[in-house]
Amino acid sequence: MSPEDIWLELLGQNLVILLLAGFVILCVLLGVRIVPQAEKHVVERFGRLRAVLGPGINLIVPFLDRVAHKVSILERQLPTASQDAITTDNALVEVETSVFYRILEPEKTVYRIRDVDAAIATTVAGIVRAEIGKMELDEVQSNRSALIATIKSSVMDAVDDWGIEVTRAELLDVNLDQQTREAMLQQLNAERARRAQVTEAEGRKRAVELAADAQLYAAEQQAKARRISAEAEAYATQVVAAAIAENGLEAAQYQVALKQVEALVALGQGAGKQTVVLPASALDVFADAFSLLKGRG
Repeated sequence: MSPEDIWLELLGQNLVILLLAGFVILCVLLGVRIVPQAEKHVVERFGRLRAVLGPGINLIVPFLDRVAHKVSILERQLPTASQDAITTDNALVEVETSVFYRILEPEKTVYRIRDVDAAIATTVAGIVRAEIGKMELDEVQSNRSALIATIKSSVMDAVDDWGIEVTRAELLDVNLDQQTREAMLQQLNAERARRAQVTEAEGRKRAVELAADAQLYAAEQQAKARRISAEAEAYATQVVAAAIAENGLEAAQYQVALKQVEALVALGQGAGKQTVVLPASALDVFADAFSLLKGRG
């Protein structure tokens, strides 16, 4: 063989080897798929679902399988939506909501719903209107946590077939129309006035009660003083009675004469009383007292 033939033969062999090496490299590149941590890849074979690849290194069949969808599994937030609703007491409110969700089963999400964000937003709007329509305005204002829990539960049930998990639902604000605000303001002012009147009436009632308690306390103290005085007089009477019973009638007469003398002495010692006119019977008092004192001595 000529050098040219040998060179062509070697070139052909090298070309085949290079082609085989290139084919192997291409198969490796097509068959090995590295999926990021925050994604899942949906693999199709001839247009049909073949597998769902999770994070890490995955192998597929080159030229038969292909990655049709790359789906992020990070938590997503829908844009804040605003919708009108009417309560049971015919109050028009504008509700602002926000929903957070995460895709758990990408094969359901990509094959069962075209626009998942729009679908969730529509579902939330309908559920919010339905739930607020069952409540009065005061309940909407005071039971937000219960309303949020109900909305979240209802949305989760509605989107379960789409492979989605609703992680959070928020009721950001409840806005009222101008007429409803004015009516609520009038009601609030009336309630404040009523509370002020009630407070004032309760104050007057309390003052009357305290005054009555004070009068009752004074009466009780006076009655107590009279009772103590009566008990003292009764005790003194008992002492005198006991003395009379023990010493006889002379002790009583002695006490009476002594009191009469003390009274006359006090009369004589009064201011401006330099001359004292006594009845004739007063001398008998002194005589009786003197005789009693002499007798007791």
